Amino acid sequence: CSANKESAATKLNASSHSQEIVSEESLDQRTPDPQITTSFEINPLVPEVNSFSPIFTQYVSVWGVHIVATSTTPEEKVLHAANVMAQYLDNDEDGLPDDPRVIEALVDHKSILIMAATEEESESIIDNPEQFENINEIFTFNLQDLYGSETAPEQGFDASLEEIHHLILNYGWAEVFPAQLGQKKGSDIANAMNIARGGEFDSTPSEYPKEAWYTYDDRTCDYVCMITEYTYWAHTSLLGGQVGRQFEIGQEWRLETPEKVRTGDVLATEILENSRLLLPTVLPDGRYQD
Repeated sequence: CSANKESAATKLNASSHSQEIVSEESLDQRTPDPQITTSFEINPLVPEVNSFSPIFTQYVSVWGVHIVATSTTPEEKVLHAANVMAQYLDNDEDGLPDDPRVIEALVDHKSILIMAATEEESESIIDNPEQFENINEIFTFNLQDLYGSETAPEQGFDASLEEIHHLILNYGWAEVFPAQLGQKKGSDIANAMNIARGGEFDSTPSEYPKEAWYTYDDRTCDYVCMITEYTYWAHTSLLGGQVGRQFEIGQEWRLETPEKVRTGDVLATEILENSRLLLPTVLPDGRYQD
């Protein structure tokens, strides 16, 4: 995501809570039922998110994970985001989340996707927090922003794949599997990132080593942010989401195909394709159970 989006999220977002949900015994025994169908509809804000009014008026819940949007955000963009989120969380689309612990973590951390129609509208909201009825309550949520204009555009990349991945990773997958996916120094994915960057850098180096294949150069992105971006690049590349984008993304990520990741970043592949983690194996397309 862009430097502007990182700073916007930082301005409004509360510090993430520390929680580890690691017991596999707590994973519900799921009995898939092919007759289970899930559809999403836009509603008025529910009491849990009333602090986002009057700026945000549209609401969707994906198994208790909140999405709020401004009135100017097209409904089809909001519903597309809800479907992408559902596909990440229920990748086999059987109507049941793949890992209930991930849902529990996202809900416990008050994770919320906030959508504005455009970047300009989002910045205007960020710069005028007095518009909210209860700004202090908003600070208790963990926010990820997404613009309607970048969601399922007629041309170009669907940014909902990235921003929703960030939200679920930070407050879901990483919380359930902190040793493997923790967004912190010392986790398996952080160690893999250090190799991909050609070293452990607390801040963005002026020049990356020649052998590096992950060379994100946004100086507003700290070490934890770098892990989040790296996990997104590696995971979605394994899912085929970056194929054909080498010219567009090569300045920060050089392994844009599943084959390149599997041969060029063995550690990330071992982590992200570990079936015990129940991570998505199919890239969302915004058409959940369609």
